[in-house]
Amino acid sequence: MIDLHTHSTASDGSLTPAELVHAALSLGMEALALTDHDTIDGVPEAANEAEKRGIKLIPGVELDIDLDCGAGLNSARGNGTREFHLLGLGLKSPSSAFVEILAETKRERMRRNMSIIERMREAGIDVHYEDIIQAAGGGCIGRPHFARYLIETGKTRSIQSAFKRFLGKGKPFYIQKTGVDFARAIAAIHESGGVAVIAHPATLYVSWGRLPDVLAALKERGLDGIEAWHPASVEHACLRMEAIGKKLGLLITAGSDFHGDKRPDRRLGYTGGRRRIDISFLDALPPF
Repeated sequence: MIDLHTHSTASDGSLTPAELVHAALSLGMEALALTDHDTIDGVPEAANEAEKRGIKLIPGVELDIDLDCGAGLNSARGNGTREFHLLGLGLKSPSSAFVEILAETKRERMRRNMSIIERMREAGIDVHYEDIIQAAGGGCIGRPHFARYLIETGKTRSIQSAFKRFLGKGKPFYIQKTGVDFARAIAAIHESGGVAVIAHPATLYVSWGRLPDVLAALKERGLDGIEAWHPASVEHACLRMEAIGKKLGLLITAGSDFHGDKRPDRRLGYTGGRRRIDISFLDALPPF
């Protein structure tokens, strides 16, 4: 049993990197990839704990990619709901270009967060950034942490309602995020010894008919694989995604996108169709 997509308190998960390793061990897992959003800050702690406990830790990251990547994803149709996230798996030695991308995304995240704070104040909510940091408990601050603050202050009752009423696309506190250039992200991941995999490809919101062409175009630009198995997709969709990926010669991965108690619907080590993630997914990848 393994997992190739997880998050810790270094970004928006509820378990520290060490606690995440312990949780994996409690399930008898053999390998775990830590793929926090826009940061690898949690990797040293997780790797140290994994080495002590005898479990394989795969250093990773999840980057938000600009839709204008030359594959037709920035077209008007469906653009409002699309997300292009890229997993970097097996980052052996982060390159200077990779480190610079993380620094830039950190600055962009701060810009976006302060803009959200400004929107909230304009709406009559007396909020300070320190309040959001406290609600988050550390790590990279993002919209889920603003949602948690809105719950704690009685403005809404759940993460889902916070996004539906305040933080989702077109809502009062929504600020567009600037993604990383695709080619630049691919090059930085490869320079760091990793492979580049599209996370939860269903969120590209590309029709099944167009998807093979889009993935083929991205492969030509350096894409290595797709996360065909993700808990947000039903089993038959995962199987169909896997078939498309294999036909194109892409690597196939599976992950839980685990966030701890912040996403209780996602179980560590399990993916689409409630399937247990078998080590065969890791065996099919280059050695990390």
